[in-house]
Amino acid sequence: MKNLFGTSQGQGESEWISVSDLMSGLMVIFLFIAIVYIRPLVEQKERAIQDKEELAAVQQTIKEIAVAWSESEVSIYEELQKEFERDLERWNAELEKETLTIRFRAPDVLFDRNRADLKPEFQNIISDFFPRYVRVLSQFEDAIDEVRIEGHTSSEWNVNTSPVEAYFNNMELSQARTRAVLEYALKLDGVEPFRLWCLSHVTANGLSSSRLVSKTDGSEDANASRRVEFRVRTNAKEQIVKVVETIQ
Repeated sequence: MKNLFGTSQGQGESEWISVSDLMSGLMVIFLFIAIVYIRPLVEQKERAIQDKEELAAVQQTIKEIAVAWSESEVSIYEELQKEFERDLERWNAELEKETLTIRFRAPDVLFDRNRADLKPEFQNIISDFFPRYVRVLSQFEDAIDEVRIEGHTSSEWNVNTSPVEAYFNNMELSQARTRAVLEYALKLDGVEPFRLWCLSHVTANGLSSSRLVSKTDGSEDANASRRVEFRVRTNAKEQIVKVVETIQ
């Protein structure tokens, strides 16, 4: 009995040790599985958190650019308004806040009909206006992408001209006029300190009759359609595109 119980007790201990070894082996296997399969999931989660943080940083940068752009446009408008508020009425001009456009709208003062030479009165206006204009804009050089001198015409030409021919005739005329304005403006002595900047930012754009002004009844206002505009374009869009490109 004693031997029997002794033998049985020894076998039990032996069996218990084997089971313990087996459990230890299983724990090692489970640990290996955790390392192989669970760790990538943890790393993926960590990357997802990182991507969200990066996205949040990009969104914050874009927000800051948009705010800065808005503040710059408001500041440009306010400075232009302060500089020219006493002159706009006598020049028959207006400053449009939404587009930062100064619009000269007296065609009888600007050019002779179907001619691109600046009339003397318009030369005097540009001589007074443009040096002051670029001096104001020089405060915001980093925020400005382009200053567009835009020439606009009515859709009219002579009665024997088709609408398409009239459009291209007016395109040629409007382009010649804006070039003449730009050439005259850049040669002014008061522009000298800003001339290099103007050469890389100020452009002449003849737009023909593509942006007509309409009367209240919807018909073309030929007189109002003939105008010259100075329009400021800021560079906020380009800055936002650069930020977006960095995350692609």
